[in-house]
Amino acid sequence: MKQQVHVTTLATADLEAARRFYVEGLGWRPLLDVPGEIVFFQIAPGTVLAFFEAGKFAQDLGRGPGRPEVSGVTLAHNVADRDAVRAVVDAMSAAGGTVLTAPEEGAFGGVFHALVADPNGVVWEVAHNPGWSVDADGTVRLG
Repeated sequence: MKQQVHVTTLATADLEAARRFYVEGLGWRPLLDVPGEIVFFQIAPGTVLAFFEAGKFAQDLGRGPGRPEVSGVTLAHNVADRDAVRAVVDAMSAAGGTVLTAPEEGAFGGVFHALVADPNGVVWEVAHNPGWSVDADGTVRLG
C-alpha cells in the first residue's frame, strides 16, 4: 500500500450546518454535493475531505442507526504568519464556528495557533509554525 490518503470522511450530525459553514461561510466549492447525504471538497491535489450525514455514515459502515461522533481528531490548516491565523479564526467564527482556543503561543515547537470547532464539533487547528512550510503544490515541509 502506498503511503497516501485520498479521502477523509467525517460523520456529520447536521449536514446542512456543515454545508452552510464551509460553502456559504468559508467560500469552499464542493467537488460533489449530494443533498441529505454527503458533500465532498477537494482540499489539495489528490486529497478530498467529505462530510457524510451521520446516520447514513453509520449505515454505510453496517453499524445500524446510531450516529457516530468525531472525537480525538483535529484537522490542521497551516498559514504563512500570525496575522493569517487571526484572520482565518475570525472568518471561521463569523461563519458559525466556535473558537475553543483564541490565537496564542503553542506549547510545542514555536507554533502560534488557535482551535475552532465547526457547527458539528469538527475541531480545526489554525496554525503558523515558522519551522514548517507548505509548497504551492501542497507538499508539507516539516523542520
